Amino acid sequence: MALPKLTPDEKRKALQKAQEMRSRRAQVREQLKKGTLTLKEVLESADDEVIGKMRVAYLLQSLPQVGKVTSQKIMQEIGIHESRRVQGLGKRQIGALLERLG
Repeated sequence: MALPKLTPDEKRKALQKAQEMRSRRAQVREQLKKGTLTLKEVLESADDEVIGKMRVAYLLQSLPQVGKVTSQKIMQEIGIHESRRVQGLGKRQIGALLERLG
């Protein structure tokens, strides 16, 4: 599948949007690390484009005392694939995450 040809203006807008998304994701991660935002609040706002498109592993690693190995272990136990995004989580998976880390 070929990529669409974009005009320089369209490219600039796409790059600007991507940068906004990255900075907003970084803000969410920072708030999780500081404890000003909880995992439950993040999962409840999964319809937000920034949070919904965030990988679950990336989200879990943002929590205090949860690193790469711990997040992988938790995701395997619950049955969440490593490439799953927050918007793709089912109700049982969300419930299991909140029970485990809530």
